[in-house]
Amino acid sequence: MQLNDYLNQYKSQLLDNVVPFWLSNSPDVEFGGYFTCLDRAGNVFDTDKFVWLQCRQVWCFSMLYNKVEKKQEWLDFAVQGAEFLKKHGRDAQGHWYFSLSREGTPLTQPHNIFSDCFAAMAFGQLYQATGREEYGKIAVDTFHAILRRQDNPKGVYNKQFPGSRPLKSFALPMIICNLVLEMEPLLDSDLVETCIEKGIHAVMEEFYRPELGVILEHIKPDGTFSDSFEGRLVNPGHGLEAMWFIMDLAARKGDHALIRKAVDISLQLLDYGWDKTHGGIFYFLDVKGNPPQQLEWDQKLWWVHMETLITMLKGYQHTGDERCRTWFEKVHTYTWDHFADPEFGEWYGYLNRQGEVLLPLKGGKWKGCFHVPRGLYQCWKTLEAIAEKQANEVLNV
Repeated sequence: MQLNDYLNQYKSQLLDNVVPFWLSNSPDVEFGGYFTCLDRAGNVFDTDKFVWLQCRQVWCFSMLYNKVEKKQEWLDFAVQGAEFLKKHGRDAQGHWYFSLSREGTPLTQPHNIFSDCFAAMAFGQLYQATGREEYGKIAVDTFHAILRRQDNPKGVYNKQFPGSRPLKSFALPMIICNLVLEMEPLLDSDLVETCIEKGIHAVMEEFYRPELGVILEHIKPDGTFSDSFEGRLVNPGHGLEAMWFIMDLAARKGDHALIRKAVDISLQLLDYGWDKTHGGIFYFLDVKGNPPQQLEWDQKLWWVHMETLITMLKGYQHTGDERCRTWFEKVHTYTWDHFADPEFGEWYGYLNRQGEVLLPLKGGKWKGCFHVPRGLYQCWKTLEAIAEKQANEVLNV
């Protein structure tokens, strides 16, 4: 396929397939917010509302309104979700619950800080779309609460016995690398720069282990390796997703050496995580080659492959490294052959190791309107940037 064929494929899949799927099937017109538990055809099979997925959908349609087209339908869809969250999503301390009933009654306590992370993203993006100060305030207040909680994100809901095997987790500093760019228009510039530097240092100097060639999911507070289930855990998709966050931050800084390092780590991780027998990227691996704790370790997940496509394209955009293009084409073929559903729209989320559909759902407790549309948008726009760069190089010859 030619570059423009890829570009048109990603753009069309986003605007003509995935966005209409969620617009048609997920709105709760009676109580507000969104249904995310959708079967293959988009029918609702459970009405519980998971706050982080509600927030992700608000973010998605606000982002589309801000960056693709000022469609009132998209903005209205985002606003109605945000109003449901504003009314029902937080406890008295301003922490965001994990799940709610259809009507908005809390079901699960605010034990998961990622509800807060995606709430900040959602309301920050919606503020940019509407200019409504209340949305901006919710975003900023939530972001500062995240920073206050980052050393103990679960707080009173932590199941771990106090003082036993303390570990730092990769997920939060990784997501802050992306969240801070989302929040930049609303934050003090010094705070932005501090968060960026801390995030880059954590991802690239603490959790990335050059001696192992991987990014670990957990390390000891002093930065050393923990020979435990948690300490040996590698999630290749997490590391690959983080690398495009790092490339975006490095491009913002004009730091070409950091871009090159992120690309090299990406290629290392992808080679490590690729299933040489059946194709696709493993969900979890043990860095010492032991049996992973997670029984789903060998499943192939939608978000892992989508984030990898973004990373390979951004790597190729910034460096021209042909290995990125080769890997992009390989992952693209696997992804579109196995995850996309040409009959009912949207994408499957879960495959077994052999690449067969394991669950036919299009949304549930963990999969919603986020990784597929965000990934399609990122790939589309990155392919545009590559095409423009190549055109300029031809003109300058």
